[in-house]
Amino acid sequence: MKMRKILIVLVAAFASGSFYGQTVFDQFDGQEEIVSVIVNKKMFELMSKVKADASDKETQQYLKLIQNLDNLKVYSTTNTAAAQKMKEAADSYVKSAALEELKKVNENGKQITIDVKRSGNQLKEFLMFIDDDANGINRSVLMSLTGIFNLNDISILTDKMQIPGGTELKKLTEK
Repeated sequence: MKMRKILIVLVAAFASGSFYGQTVFDQFDGQEEIVSVIVNKKMFELMSKVKADASDKETQQYLKLIQNLDNLKVYSTTNTAAAQKMKEAADSYVKSAALEELKKVNENGKQITIDVKRSGNQLKEFLMFIDDDANGINRSVLMSLTGIFNLNDISILTDKMQIPGGTELKKLTEK
C-alpha cells in the first residue's frame, strides 16, 4: 500500500512537471500564420546582466524590470482565422485565470483590451489583445507577461524590445 502511494505521487509529480510552464497560448507558437516572440526567465536573467550606462535612467529601470519577469509571449498575425482563435483563447483565459479588465479602448479601427492580475500595487500578470483593422490590414496581437512589475514598466519593456503593440501600450499608459 505504501509503495502504491509513492508510485502515485511520483507519477503525479512527473506528469505535472511535463506541463509546467505551458499555457493556453503555447498552441500559437510555431504556426506559420502567426509570428511569435517568447522570452523566458532564463533569457531575462541573461539580459539583466548586460552592462549599461549608469546615467541612463530608462535603461537602468529596464534592467531592473527584467530581473523580475518570468515569461513574455507575444503572438501577432494578419490571418483572420488565426486572429479569431487568438481572441477566443484570450477571452477564455481571462475568465479561467480570473483576470480583471484594466482598460478597453475602441478607436479608429483598433480594439485594445488589457486584463491584469494584481498583487497589491504590483501586477503579476498582464494580458493585452489588440485587434487593429485600420488601413485595410487586419492585424491582431496577443501579449502575455508574467512576473512582478507595474504598468509603466511594461511600456519601457515593449519599447526597448520593439514588441508589436508597444506603441499602443505606450499611448495607453501616458493617458
